[in-house]
Formats: sequence, structure tokens, C-alpha cells
Amino acid sequence: MIIDPKTFERFNAVLTGVIVPRPIAFVSTLSPAGEVNLAPYSFFNAISYQNVVFSSSRNVGNKSKDTLRNIEETGEFVINIVVDSIAEAMNETAAEFPEGEDEFGIVGLTHAQSQIVKPPRVAESPVNIECKLDQIIKIGDGAHEHGLVIGTILLMHVRDDIIDGHRIDQAKLMATGRMAGNMYCRTNDRYEMVRPVYDPEKGVAVKS
Repeated sequence: MIIDPKTFERFNAVLTGVIVPRPIAFVSTLSPAGEVNLAPYSFFNAISYQNVVFSSSRNVGNKSKDTLRNIEETGEFVINIVVDSIAEAMNETAAEFPEGEDEFGIVGLTHAQSQIVKPPRVAESPVNIECKLDQIIKIGDGAHEHGLVIGTILLMHVRDDIIDGHRIDQAKLMATGRMAGNMYCRTNDRYEMVRPVYDPEKGVAVKS
């Protein structure tokens, strides 16, 4: 099958069904008036060792997205890593609550004070990344407009039991992945592949 994204009905379902699994950014922000917002985004990744990126729609229904607006107005946000123990709470925050509602309290999560930025961290998340806004790139127009948020990492909070030196214990982290539709996945099925190194004498890549 050849699919043209401009004419194929519900191309979004196909796209999110093949780019899997996707990590989830659980983004906490604070409005200039001091209103806390918490929302999940699965168009999310690290793009360098200093920067993270996620994409948010500009509007939903007849209102603007609180997360994107808050970041534009304050230049700060926190990315909280979603793990199995808070996956259901994360999913609940995907509902479009009225502006000014604090999703932390609605879903039973706890504010934790950040060290550099003003938005609170999710205490129940084992990893929190304090970020400042680098830039927002406008993508699309009208009802399809998105903001690609690029953030600079200022500070990372990592729960002591999941890190050993510079290695994260994935079995203890238990990050949650986003699939398509209502499907998610766990990261407890893993395997290792050693990265090969090119050997100029043999002319091939070998595993050290």
C-alpha cells in the first residue's frame, strides 16, 4: 500500500501506529498568574545531550493549549518521566480540563519544588528534567498548527535507587511507552546489542 498523508483518511492513526514505542513527556508548567498545569505529550525525545523537544497542538476545541501558552509566556517547564506506577494518572490528565484547574490535585499527584525553575515537579516520577525554553518552532496552520518546543536542560532529578554511577537501571525505572490509539507498553522486555567498531585492517565492523 502506498499512502499519501494529504489524502489518506486518518493518516494520524497510521503514523502513530508505526512510530512506536514513543516516550512520554509529562510536562508541568506554571502560568504567569501562578496556575499549575500538567499534561502528557508523546511527540517527545532528546535531540542532543543538552536539549529535549516535544510538540503540542496550538489549540484544542475553542481554547489554546495551556502548556504551550505557559511556556511561551514564562520560558520554563519540567518534563517528568512517565513510569508504570503513574501511567493511569498520566492518562487522566489527557482530558481537557477547564483553564486554571490543577491536574496534580485532580489525579492525586504531588507537587515537588523545583530547584531552578518555578513549575513544580511530579514527586511520584523518578526522573524530572528542569528546562528553560530555547525556542518554539511553528508547524502547520489553522486547526493543524503545532508548536515544536525545544528546551535546554538545566537540571535533572533522578531517584537514587534507579541510578548507579552514570547508568540508569531500566528494570527499576520501568518507563511507559506510547503506542497507537489507547495502547501503551512496558519496557520490561529488553535485549542488548553491542555497538560494532570499524576495523580498518579487516575492512569490516567488529564487536569489541
